[in-house]
Amino acid sequence: MSNWVDWTDTLSVGIEEIDAQHRALIDLINELQDALARDLEREVQIEALARLAEYTKIHFAVEESLMRILGYPGYERHKGQHEGLVRSMLDLQRRLAEEAAPIDEALMRHLRHWLLDHIVQSDRDYSRFFLDAGVLATLPKPSWTARLWDHLHFCAAKCWN
Repeated sequence: MSNWVDWTDTLSVGIEEIDAQHRALIDLINELQDALARDLEREVQIEALARLAEYTKIHFAVEESLMRILGYPGYERHKGQHEGLVRSMLDLQRRLAEEAAPIDEALMRHLRHWLLDHIVQSDRDYSRFFLDAGVLATLPKPSWTARLWDHLHFCAAKCWN
């Protein structure tokens, strides 16, 4: 099955570590969409959404920590955007658990639209600030995110099935 969202260079913020995390988010959205498209069991869909929500919170914590450390002037606005999406995802998880509401195409389009717009607009704003502040665009070794993500994909395919 082809990806629902593909990584392209137009999504790059120019910072390898952040790009690796954005790729992981796209992988998780694709995993959720795949579970829906193949009409997998509801629990599989809920687990895919839970992984997306959890990784999203981790990613947001990384971004917000860097913003505070580097003194990014748009921190409060950006943090507010993050909080809004996290609230939406937590509300959706609650509704799915309590009401057996479906994860529908409209929700998936909203998640895709939010992520892509957020990366291209808001994340690019802070990335320029980060790079001007001396953040390295590339790392001498693979990023911790890339190493962890590769390990999780390996284990998902080999260890837990």
